[in-house]
Amino acid sequence: MTADRAQIAVVGDFDRANPTHRFTNAALEHVGLDFRWVPTDSSGDWEERLVAYDGVWIAPASPYRSMEGALAAVRYARERGVPLVGT
Repeated sequence: MTADRAQIAVVGDFDRANPTHRFTNAALEHVGLDFRWVPTDSSGDWEERLVAYDGVWIAPASPYRSMEGALAAVRYARERGVPLVGT
């Protein structure tokens, strides 16, 4: 990731076989955003995991491994005024 571009956390469980996940990557690359997929089932503090990002995108087309994890990321963004896209 580079410091001069927006850093986006894509919260979801990336599956290379899922075309929507590949299209999400292509769209974010096309608009020049740096991003990293953040799995929903990872343990740990969501604040610690997301604090470095400028925005959160809840990944489309995911059967999330942990719905609680995805909702925790949404809660984190809403409570802190972090830009959030939910699809």
